[in-house]
Amino acid sequence: MAKRMRSWNEAKYEQYLHAGRGQGEGPAYLPWIVVQDFSSHGTVSRIFSYKTNRVHHFLSHNELCFFYLLEWSAQVLDIREQFPLLNVELATDAALRAGIRYPRDSISGFPYVMTCDFMITTAHGLKARTIKSASDLTNKRTLEKLEIERRYWDSLGVDWKIVTEHEIDFQKAKHIEWLHTAATLPEHLADQRYQEVMLEWMEVAPIQQAAAWFDERFGYPSGSGLFLIKHLMWHDHEIDCAYDYSQSAVGACV
Repeated sequence: MAKRMRSWNEAKYEQYLHAGRGQGEGPAYLPWIVVQDFSSHGTVSRIFSYKTNRVHHFLSHNELCFFYLLEWSAQVLDIREQFPLLNVELATDAALRAGIRYPRDSISGFPYVMTCDFMITTAHGLKARTIKSASDLTNKRTLEKLEIERRYWDSLGVDWKIVTEHEIDFQKAKHIEWLHTAATLPEHLADQRYQEVMLEWMEVAPIQQAAAWFDERFGYPSGSGLFLIKHLMWHDHEIDCAYDYSQSAVGACV
C-alpha cells in the first residue's frame, strides 16, 4: 500500500492552499493529494482525461476503474478526484457531534484535511463518492472516518455514497480503457475519408475483417484499422453499443 512521505502541519496546510490544491474546476482543478505525495508500490496512476482535459491522480486500481466509467458517461460533466473536505472546522465539528476522534498528525497534532475520492459534477448536481474495498467496511476506525464524511457532505446538501468493488463494472472499465488509448488519432490516420469508409465497412463486416481490409487497402501497418475503429467507437457511443464485436479481443458490448 502507498504510504505518505511527509508529516503534516500548519505550514504544509498553508502550502497546499497557496498551491491551489483542492481548488478549481475542469482543467484548472488540482487534487488535494497527488501521486508524488506517496511512495509508489504500483497502486497509483496518472491518467489524462479527455472529458476534463487534465491529468488525474488515482491511488488505487478501483479508483482508476471507477474513473473510466465516469469518463465514459455522458451524464458526467466534470471529475475532481482526491477532493478535500476543505472546511476543517465543519469536519471537526461533525466528528465532535458524532463522538468520533478527528484524524490529526501524530507529531504536530494538526488536523488532517480529509478527502473524498471523487467529486462528480453531473447534469443533476454534485455527487461525492468514496471508494472502499468491502473488507475495509469491517474496520471500526474506517467506519468512523466514513461517518465524518457522511455528516460533512450531508450538512452541505451533497449526495454522498460509498462505492465498493461490488458496484464497479470492471469488465466495462477495461473495455473503456481499451478504447481510451485511441481517443486521438495519429496524423497519418486523421483523414475524414478514412473514417467515412470505415463506418461503411463496419455496417457490413465483422470488426477484424474491417480492420484487416483497411490495413491492406491503404498499405498501413497491421493494427492501424483497428486503432481507427477504436477511435470511432470512443467518439460515438452509439456505434460502440450497437456494433457486434463479440468475436474480437474486447469481448461483449458494455
